[in-house]
Amino acid sequence: MDSDSVRDAGRRRLLGWGGLGIAGMAVGGAQLIGAGAGHAAPTSTGADAVADTAAGADADAVPPATRPGGAYDRYVAQLAAEDKFSGVVMLSHRGRTVLSRSYGMADKEKGVRNHEGVAFNLSSAGKPFGALAVLQLAQQGRLRLWDTVGTHLTGFPKDIAEQVTIHHLLSGTSGLHTPPEDLQRVFQSREEVREFYGQWARQSKLVSVPGTPTDHAGAEVAIPALIVEAVSGMTYWDYVQEHVFRRCGMSGTGFYTRPQWLTDPHIAHSYMRQADGTRVDAVRNLDKGSPDPHQLGKNPGRSFIDPPGDAGFATAPDLVRFAHALTDGTLLDRPYVDVALAPKLPLAPQGGGLAAPKAAPGDASFATYTMPVSIINGQWVRGRAGVNPGSVASWNIYPYSGWVGVVLGNYDDVPFQQIIQQEMHAVLGPH
Repeated sequence: MDSDSVRDAGRRRLLGWGGLGIAGMAVGGAQLIGAGAGHAAPTSTGADAVADTAAGADADAVPPATRPGGAYDRYVAQLAAEDKFSGVVMLSHRGRTVLSRSYGMADKEKGVRNHEGVAFNLSSAGKPFGALAVLQLAQQGRLRLWDTVGTHLTGFPKDIAEQVTIHHLLSGTSGLHTPPEDLQRVFQSREEVREFYGQWARQSKLVSVPGTPTDHAGAEVAIPALIVEAVSGMTYWDYVQEHVFRRCGMSGTGFYTRPQWLTDPHIAHSYMRQADGTRVDAVRNLDKGSPDPHQLGKNPGRSFIDPPGDAGFATAPDLVRFAHALTDGTLLDRPYVDVALAPKLPLAPQGGGLAAPKAAPGDASFATYTMPVSIINGQWVRGRAGVNPGSVASWNIYPYSGWVGVVLGNYDDVPFQQIIQQEMHAVLGPH
């Protein structure tokens, strides 16, 4: 279920913990907008407010590299000109869009161009929605973070049911191993997807003591989604649609089905690079599995809908709305925002999962509840990213200075980590 599946781990390990934590030509002209529609300027509270005050005038500055025609804009434009990027990039500062660029085609067969209103597959970048759903239910007193799996679910082995807690699952310390997915399975309905992944999660094994860091265990995504369903009485997709997306005003975001993906011009098709150098529309052409043995990740062509707890589709403006709603009280009360974002586990930053080489001096990365955070140039950077065959997605929040950066693409053969690093250089300066 996890988009960082075992079969695709070698490719994605370069992109960091959980499918790239934080690194660490319709192509229309840049849009410099006075106030993004529906984007209220974020309100800093607590530690963020202190940090903003300490930053002084620098926090309100708009670095030249972030502006239309600046270094970041030129870098992405060059990639697009070389057919190395297709998608949307956006930089927002205190609720105002500073840079918005769209490149390439959302659907080459139908001649639909990418633009701000196009939704892209999120892969692992959608995993934090599940953690927020769990925390909403905890805030309401309907579950507790120290509840074990067996408190809410049946059918799990006794050691998992009695020892693994919700906290373990959300923090990536469950000690679980999940068997590989059946990558040849073709789903025909939402119900079939739910049943399959419910059974798949129950095949998990406890392979180390709970509290032990676990690298890419799919059950750590699947089981919290099952708990959301058991406690709320709704499907995971419906719960998140109503209590996360709708609250944030994310009108272009959803868990779309494959029939919608095939027919809706506002959903970008995923173009997957093959061994012969060609790109194939993974939505239309890969029902029977990838013809390329080197492309063995979760196949978007087979999925009827993304598994509970994973992925979804979002537009760039919607992810900016989500970034603001994450901390302004829209989704959670402030204490539970702190619970969600507080560092739980030290990680090696900028790639390589838990076994990554030593990071650059001065950097530090930590696991939170499915959303890695890093200290870069003396500032927190929060965000999540992911890669699937034919798609890339990233959103980063820079709380000290009020920036949000979004990268959404429908090619998989892009210098994704370098794009994110260029975004960070533009906002924070070189590091």
